[in-house]
Amino acid sequence: MADIRKTIVVAVSRNGIIGRDGDMPWRLSSDLKRFKALTSGKPVVMGRKTYESIGKPLPGRPNVVISRQVVIDSPDVDMAQSLPEALTIAEKIALETGVDEVCIVGGGQIYAQAIGLADRMCVTHVEVDLEGDAAFPAIDPDVWQAGETLAVPAGEKDSYPTRYVVYERRHT
Repeated sequence: MADIRKTIVVAVSRNGIIGRDGDMPWRLSSDLKRFKALTSGKPVVMGRKTYESIGKPLPGRPNVVISRQVVIDSPDVDMAQSLPEALTIAEKIALETGVDEVCIVGGGQIYAQAIGLADRMCVTHVEVDLEGDAAFPAIDPDVWQAGETLAVPAGEKDSYPTRYVVYERRHT
């Protein structure tokens, strides 16, 4: 199989929070634009809770949703029972559609499993500490090399300033 890059795309607070009560604990219009640009046309892999918080398939990209119990009846969603199965489906779609990357977009349980499998992470560090009930695993500098970094001041539709960092897995 061709080499399809597995990329985690996430926004995370300074204290590791990514969600609260089934939603994101911020409004970041500039980051949503970046998310759309990063993921458009590429298969996106997400857990059922993330899918339900979005409320519909993300347009312009194949959606692969992981759930052991619930089946989402939509022509725009492929179902998987595990992250490995979802990645296999997403990689097959990527090959069929001529893209070289699949994007893993949440939530907390999926990120915890995916961080050991991903090749790259596109992380929006939200410059605030927040309360929440979904978290992202710590980013180990022995495993991940920070590369491109971009400080983004809070725009008029953003709750907080952010720092966007692309991490590449170190090959030892």
